Amino acid sequence: MVIKMNFPTIKRNQKKVINKANLGMDLEEAINESNTYYLNNNIAVIHKKPTPVQIVKVNYPSRNKAVITEAYYKTPSTTDYNGIYRGKYIDFDAKENHNKTAFPLANVSAHQVNHLRQVKEHGGIAFLLVAWNRYDEYYLLPFDVLNEFWEDSLKDGRKSIPYEAFQKRAYPIQHGYLPRIPYLRVIDEIYFK
Repeated sequence: MVIKMNFPTIKRNQKKVINKANLGMDLEEAINESNTYYLNNNIAVIHKKPTPVQIVKVNYPSRNKAVITEAYYKTPSTTDYNGIYRGKYIDFDAKENHNKTAFPLANVSAHQVNHLRQVKEHGGIAFLLVAWNRYDEYYLLPFDVLNEFWEDSLKDGRKSIPYEAFQKRAYPIQHGYLPRIPYLRVIDEIYFK
């Protein structure tokens, strides 16, 4: 008896299509899982901030099925995450980068930089958590380094932070299982030596 097996055909040299609808969602999901681990293990209390929205119109097709049909952002959102760890306030934004050579400063808005500056000035820990998707690498970029490149961009028009700057001046985060992105280990290295 001969059993015939059908295997899928492997197509070579096809371009990978990137769905840009959910860019940033993988990183956000990994951070949220890490934060849940930190919370459940009484390590830190860090949450994703909700985006402030003004609801304008709601459709009520039935009593229990209200549908928001029109809404606007009330104010520009500051950063993605905030909380407390070892008695210090933490505030950061998560960014995914698909480039090979540089992180575009256009991915960060002026109000985010100003917010992180205020957090730092008041004694909090402020940073960006950046995923370099092409290299499967994560970095914690301290606010001081971000601010230096931001200020230089205002003077000389620089539009990005080179990958080499991340390798030299940011802190790599080795992704794992629990937590998936153990960024608090890096915080320990930088702020709690």
